[in-house]
Amino acid sequence: MFRRALIAVSIGAALLAASGCTNKKVSNPIANVDSKQPDKVLFDRAMDAMKHSKFDVARVTLQTLINTYPDSEYIARAKLAIGDSWYAEGGTAAMSQAENEYKDFQTFFPNMPEASEAQMKIANIHYNEMEKPDRDYTHAKRAEEEYRQMMLQYPDSKLLPQAKKRLIEVQEVLAEREYGIGRFYFMKQDYPAAIARLKSMSDAYPLYSEADETLYILGQSYQAEADLIRKIPSSKLPETKKATLIKKYEQDAASSYSKIVTRYPAMPRADAAKKRLADLHVPVPTPTPEAVAQNKAEQQSRGKQSKKDYAMGFMHHRPDVSSAAKVGEPTVVDPPQTSAVELVRNANASLTGPSTVTKGGSGSLGIETTGTGPAPANDAVPRSDNGASGAETAAPVETGTPTPTSPTTNGGTSSTTAATTSTAPAAAPAPVNDAATESSTTTNTVPAAAPARVNDAATDPAASSSTTTQATPAAQTTSSTDSSQASSTDSTSKKKKKKGLAKLNPF
Repeated sequence: MFRRALIAVSIGAALLAASGCTNKKVSNPIANVDSKQPDKVLFDRAMDAMKHSKFDVARVTLQTLINTYPDSEYIARAKLAIGDSWYAEGGTAAMSQAENEYKDFQTFFPNMPEASEAQMKIANIHYNEMEKPDRDYTHAKRAEEEYRQMMLQYPDSKLLPQAKKRLIEVQEVLAEREYGIGRFYFMKQDYPAAIARLKSMSDAYPLYSEADETLYILGQSYQAEADLIRKIPSSKLPETKKATLIKKYEQDAASSYSKIVTRYPAMPRADAAKKRLADLHVPVPTPTPEAVAQNKAEQQSRGKQSKKDYAMGFMHHRPDVSSAAKVGEPTVVDPPQTSAVELVRNANASLTGPSTVTKGGSGSLGIETTGTGPAPANDAVPRSDNGASGAETAAPVETGTPTPTSPTTNGGTSSTTAATTSTAPAAAPAPVNDAATESSTTTNTVPAAAPARVNDAATDPAASSSTTTQATPAAQTTSSTDSSQASSTDSTSKKKKKKGLAKLNPF
């Protein structure tokens, strides 16, 4: 009996437990205070994958987060993290993908603080790909543009000091390249090209470590141009124009030397510039204390390449930026550039003046006029029904009036033309005939494009015993054995039957 009661109690307890009638608390991980939301879980997994260099897994996880939870607060961070995964992976293709992702982030989230970070990383991509000054400068130019955009678009960003420092280094590389090209032109004595390069570079990059040397070579280029003008003989160039141009070049040279003294007084070329100014009989300016302090601070902030880095530099594609200044403000907007073509054009204008130059002159080419009166009238163009002769008339001639003829040479054969013509309009177009010229004695072919010549002359008695063959625009051959049979009243203006394409000509 007791055993049956115990069994019954055990079965009842089991049934109560199975039905859930128990006091044990159920644990729900989503309802728990310490649990994480699913979008946050995905983001954390992606970050953990990136730490272990599993960039593909991280990108798939982040893209799942963006597609599944479009309203999540982690959308912006996930979009930026996709670009970071490409950036951390490295390689040319990955860097290109990272730049695209960062630009997309700026498009969708332009007002977020992370937008400046995306712009900074775009600039850093090109900064890390920079080549040496004597090689391809594409990435250096792109880095300069991106850092400038960073400074202009996000002036309140905490990354602004780093962007300024990087921009000065990039401009050091670009200035070194321009300086090398300008010095090359100077050594080749191509002074206009040297002036254009060096002046543009000195205006655009005032923090360049060789700025004083740049201005010194620029002043020498101006002086060399003045010396070339002095060597031009007075017979070719008036002394007044020579003196004007020489004075202009010497003033430009003095301006370059003066800028060294006033802007870069602590640099090596300051003393040589003062001597050049004295030789030009120009007062030597005195630099301000502020300019001296600024230039000294720039010089002290510059680094120096170690001997080991110099020796191993040929093994690296990265440029040396140790000589770049660490203080100062970089140029954010380029000043107007100097053109070598404009320099030469202005010099020629100073020499020749605004006067008109005719053919054979020493200045620019011009248009030579022949007079101020009306243009002469064109000669008459004969019609196809003016006869079969080969002479040309400028005005109507009375039929039958004898005129002297002149020998006409066609194809090396001299013959005397005898024919009569009738009066025809002078403005009719020349005919186009497709027939071939045939002759029984001497055949002379005249091109179809040549104008027909009409002659109203009588038969020359001296040519009575000769045989004359003349090719007309209608490709007609006329043979005359006895010139005495010709009559001044006869006319050869009879129309001939047209052949070929000539049928299309209505005249």
